[in-house]
Formats: sequence, structure tokens, C-alpha cells
Amino acid sequence: MARASTAKKGTGKGRKAKAQPPAVRRAWRWFLRRLALVCAVPVVLLLLLVLLYSFVDPPTTHTIWSEKRRLGAVDHQWIGIEEVSPAAVRAVVAAEDANYCLHWGFDVDAIRDALEDGGTRGASTISQQTVKNVFLWQGRSWLRKALEALITPAAEAVWTKRRMLEIYLNIAEFDEGVFGIEAASHHYFGVPPGKLTPMQGALLAGVLPNPKERSASRPSGTQRKRAARIADGAATIAADGRAACFED
Repeated sequence: MARASTAKKGTGKGRKAKAQPPAVRRAWRWFLRRLALVCAVPVVLLLLLVLLYSFVDPPTTHTIWSEKRRLGAVDHQWIGIEEVSPAAVRAVVAAEDANYCLHWGFDVDAIRDALEDGGTRGASTISQQTVKNVFLWQGRSWLRKALEALITPAAEAVWTKRRMLEIYLNIAEFDEGVFGIEAASHHYFGVPPGKLTPMQGALLAGVLPNPKERSASRPSGTQRKRAARIADGAATIAADGRAACFED
């Protein structure tokens, strides 16, 4: 019986020896609280910016800022979506994200098709591209894609589809140092965005995947054919209701 009692006491002492001192536990709690605060602050700031940009125009983007530093100046003027030719707006949607009104930020069918093609074509929606341009940076990285995937649903929940598209039209790059459809329409065709014809709008939309190597005013034969398809697509989404979410 004495040995059993001694063993129990020894076991108790062993447990006490492994327990962390109160000072260590306090230090851990302090560290975890500070870590949670450090993680929470950028999230809260980001959510506040998403809310703010639902009615305030983003002053710049990382891409516009970096190109201004590189080139010395950029051409960029903000314009309301109501001042842009509806045909041109539909052309941009038809070219970049024909199902824009049907998804909540991610086009699952387009992602599936891209995966089946081995990832050789993009599946980013206008929502994802807008979030990337407003809040993040260019280039391919898992971190950027993860942040984009987290922010896109928040922006979709706060911004209307019309507001999302308005922001996109104003920050998209159409040529080297030319940002937004206001600057692009004057740069390429010498007219305000409200005067763009359906074909001019389609030509502008056609340069978006590669604006530094394509020209809307001097299109190649391939670009002209693609612009014709984009113009047809713009007419189609107007007829079948896929433009309803961003038109009055």
C-alpha cells in the first residue's frame, strides 16, 4: 500500500512539473491576442474599403500607380457608366465575361472548362479582375489568387453588378498608359465613350486581354474577326437578358 501511495504522489509531481508556469501562459495569451489583432486590422480595413468604393470612386490602383511611375504619366479620367455607349458596355461584357449577370463572382462552368483544357485559358470573371485591379497586384501567385478568392465574394455582396462593371470600365488598361474607357475612346477613335459605335466598342473590348500588343484603331485581320464575334455576342446578351443586371 505504501508503494502505491508513493507512486500516486510521484505521478502528481510529474504532472505538476509539465504544467506551464503562469507567466508563460500569460505570455502566450498576450501573443495570441496581438496576433489576432494584427490579422483583424487589415481585414477590417479591407471591408471598409469595399464598402467605401460602393459609392466613392477608387482614386488609383497598383497598376495605374506603377505605370505612372514607369512612364512618368498616364491617361486616366473617371466616367459614369451612364455616359458610355450601351453597345460598348455590352461588348466588354461579351468579350470578358458573357455570363456576368448569372454568377456571384466566379463562373464555375468557365473554371471547369479551363481545367479540362489544362489551364491554357483564363477563367477570371469581370468581378475577379476588378477586385484584382482595385485591391491587389498583377502577376501570378498563389497568395494573390487566394486573396482574390476571398475578396471577390465580399465585393459581390456589397457592390451592385452595375457598380462593379463601372469600376472595371474605369480601371481596365486599353493601351500602354491608357486606363479606362474614357481615355481609350479618345485615344483610339477621338470620340467620347457615349459616341462609340457597336464595332468601335467591340474593337476596344478586343484589346483587353493584351492591351500592350493590340490596337483598337489599327487592328489586325484576326482582331477584326474577333471584334465581329464580340459585336454579335453583345447583341446576343442584350436579346437573351444577360445584360439586364447592369442596364437601366
